[in-house]
Amino acid sequence: MTSAINRRQALAGAALTGSLIAASKVGAAGSPQQSPALLAPRPPMGWNSWNSFATTITEAQARETAAIMRAKLLPFGYDIFTVDIQWYEPKASSYQYNAEPVPAMDGYGRLLPAPNRFPSSADGSGFTNLAADVHAMGMKFGIHLMRGIPRLAVKRNLPVLGTKYRAADIADTSSVCPWNPDMYGVDMRKPGAQAYYDSVFALYASWGVDFVKMDDMSRPYDAHAPEIEGAHQAIVNSRRPMMLSLSPGETPVARGGHVREHAQMWRISDDFWDEWWMLETQFTRLENWNQWRRPGAWPDADMLPLGRLALGQRNTKFTPDEQRTLMTLWSIARSPLIMGGDLRHLDAPTLALLTNREVLAVNQSSTDNQPHFVEDGTRIWSARPEGSQDRYLALFNTSDKPKEVGIDLRWLGLSRPVSVRDLWTGRDAGQATGRVARTVAAHGAELLRLS
Repeated sequence: MTSAINRRQALAGAALTGSLIAASKVGAAGSPQQSPALLAPRPPMGWNSWNSFATTITEAQARETAAIMRAKLLPFGYDIFTVDIQWYEPKASSYQYNAEPVPAMDGYGRLLPAPNRFPSSADGSGFTNLAADVHAMGMKFGIHLMRGIPRLAVKRNLPVLGTKYRAADIADTSSVCPWNPDMYGVDMRKPGAQAYYDSVFALYASWGVDFVKMDDMSRPYDAHAPEIEGAHQAIVNSRRPMMLSLSPGETPVARGGHVREHAQMWRISDDFWDEWWMLETQFTRLENWNQWRRPGAWPDADMLPLGRLALGQRNTKFTPDEQRTLMTLWSIARSPLIMGGDLRHLDAPTLALLTNREVLAVNQSSTDNQPHFVEDGTRIWSARPEGSQDRYLALFNTSDKPKEVGIDLRWLGLSRPVSVRDLWTGRDAGQATGRVARTVAAHGAELLRLS
């Protein structure tokens, strides 16, 4: 970057730093701070580049994808467009990471978009232009961020904006991500540590970022909890309502009270891909996390690996029945719905799966969501539509052969016959008295509304 660009960024950062200090004092005086419930009152919905582009997405690809998202998914509520990992790495090329990355960053160790991949950032404005264009489409703009401070910033011992401290003063070089070589942890006990995170989120706020997926945060959870708190506080200090999504899993269920106070969504597993065994294990995780879900705080079963995946090399390995199970489970358990497939190759069946309004209503507008434990080889969840005495009922067959899955109405608190509507087909399916049951395909699901 040129010295003129660095000076311009420094001035912008310094101005924002003043705002951060003022915001911090306001919060300490007892005035209302940022409320998580205001940021994500319902499970976030959107698209993320990881499943389809890995580390490689370019500005041209992002703009093309965002335009498709606006046309095909935004009308159904998918409104968060997120550029995933290593947007700052000029040589990113696959799902593997360069052993000695040379990320684009400013003179204060804050990551910048690689200008060879994101040309609109070449003037030092970061993601400002891309974010503004995504906003003009009616959507929110998100980015991925690794925990910590760039190793290159520590090697160069860059200053921390607005302080007398430098990168080496705050870095914990023993705290490294086991699968990514980009960053060292930040020792939040050190003077200047919070100021560094404040400067990072102030920069991203100035770009117009609405959503930050922050990685390498949850394992080991207690060791990283100070940085989770630091990132949360930096967002509060930025005065921009940015959602914080923690990744990857497994966040311990015992830390549910802590994580939901500091993030709007958090991963409950490692990366979820299109393998049946991975989908089957998400049932137990979502059951275990059910008690901690609330408006503004959402256990995240991860992105939807549907459609074209893995740098265009293949389509999802999930069968049609497994795809329906995936969408049914994420909906009835109210996990965030973040599409991961390549929207440039979005086929009609996948689009129909993602845009069934009656199914999406279960995810976005239901209460009292809970599992029911009936028998081996089955999973059953129920919920209530908001403002209604009806019931949603999800029936899952996790076995390898078709089987009947059902539940007594009394276990749902219903003592009279009910009308049954199949939400996937959009058709009424008669009445049920005493018990609701369906023959469900192997690895399949049914999603019903009982009135």
